[in-house]
Amino acid sequence: MLQNKLHRAAAGFMLAIAAGLGPTSAGAAEELVIGQVAPLTGTIAGTGDEYVAGGAAYFAHINATGGIYGRKIRVVVKDDSYKPDQTVAMTKELLAEEKPLALFGFVGTGNVLALNKNRILEDANIALIAPYTGAQDLRDPMSPYIFHIRASYTDETARMVEHLHTIGLRRFAVMYQDDPFGKSGLAGAETALKKLGLQAVAKGGYDRTKPEEIDAAVAAIAPASPDAIIMVSVNRASAAFVKKMREKGSKARLFSISVVNFKELLKNAGEDNARGIGISQVMPYPYSQLVPVAREFQTLMKKYQPEKVVSYASMESFIAAKILVEAIRRAGGNPTREKIVTQLDRMTSYDVGGFKINFSPDNHVGSKFVEVTVIGPGGKLMR
Repeated sequence: MLQNKLHRAAAGFMLAIAAGLGPTSAGAAEELVIGQVAPLTGTIAGTGDEYVAGGAAYFAHINATGGIYGRKIRVVVKDDSYKPDQTVAMTKELLAEEKPLALFGFVGTGNVLALNKNRILEDANIALIAPYTGAQDLRDPMSPYIFHIRASYTDETARMVEHLHTIGLRRFAVMYQDDPFGKSGLAGAETALKKLGLQAVAKGGYDRTKPEEIDAAVAAIAPASPDAIIMVSVNRASAAFVKKMREKGSKARLFSISVVNFKELLKNAGEDNARGIGISQVMPYPYSQLVPVAREFQTLMKKYQPEKVVSYASMESFIAAKILVEAIRRAGGNPTREKIVTQLDRMTSYDVGGFKINFSPDNHVGSKFVEVTVIGPGGKLMR
C-alpha cells in the first residue's frame, strides 16, 4: 500500500507518515489524523523536508509514550512542490480521503493564500496551525482558521531596519521574490523605513520559479550603492544575489529574512561571501541547550529523526507540533475539528518551554518574537 502511494510521487506524490514508527494499525478509526502539505520537491525542497521532520519527531515521541488518551497520531504528508495550485488540489484530496482533524505546517505565502481564495479551510471548518509564512495578508484580516506561531515579515523587516539604522546606516535597498511572499516583506521594509523618514534607494525583484536568475535584481540595486540590503528571498536566490553583489564589489551590509537557511547560504554563496550576513529569526536559537524547548527538540530529533537537519525550520515545526498536541489534549477524548479550533482560541500564554504562544478568539498571531543573528567566522551562526 505504502509503495503504491510512493509510486505516485512523480505525478501527485503522497507520503503517509505514521509519525512514528511503523505501519498503520488495524484500529485506524482510533487514530488521530493530521494533514500536512509541504514542498518536498522543487525550489525549496530542503525547507519543506526540515519543516516536516521537526513535527514528525515530536509526533513520534507522543506515539511512543502512549499517544493522546491512548490514541496514536498519524500524519499524512503530501508534496505540493511549492506550487499554489498543487497546494489546493492536494489539500482537497487530503480532506476527502483522510478526514484529518487539523492541518499543520503548510509552507509558502502564495500557497496558503490560495487556500483562502478557494475557501478550503472555511468549507472544511478546519484549523491550519503554523503555516511557514509571515505575510501580513494572511493576518489582516484575521482568518478564524489560521493560527500563526511566527512573527510577521513586517515584524522581521522592521527589526532589521531598526537595527541597521541604529548603527548609522541610511541608504537601504530591498531584494525580493516577486510574489505575495516577497511583496509582503518589501511592504514591511518600506513601512519601517517610512517611520524613520527614509525610503528605499533601490528595489529589485526576481521570478519565484527561477530563483537563481537574479541579474535583473542586481542591475536594479547595484548602481544605487546602498549601505544595506534587505533580502526577502529563498535560499538559492539569496545565495546567487550575494555572490553577484560581491563580485561587483558591493560592501553593503546584507540582511535576510528568517525563511533563509544559513547553512544553505554558506554552501551556495561560499563562506567568505556569507560572512557577516545578518538573518532575522522568529524562533528560539536551536543550536544551544539554554532554552528548555531547544534541549527537548535536540533530544527528540536525535532519537526519532537522526538523519534530518537540526535547524530553525525543524525547530519551528517541532514547536508547532507541541502546540497542536496540546490543543488536541484539551479537546478531550473525542476531539473534533470544531473543538480543536476552540481550544486553540483559548491557548493564552501557553509556554512550550521558554517560548510562549498567545492566541485568543480575536488574535491568531501567537508570537511577535524576533531576534537578529549573524553568520560569523568559521560559518557559525552567532546571536
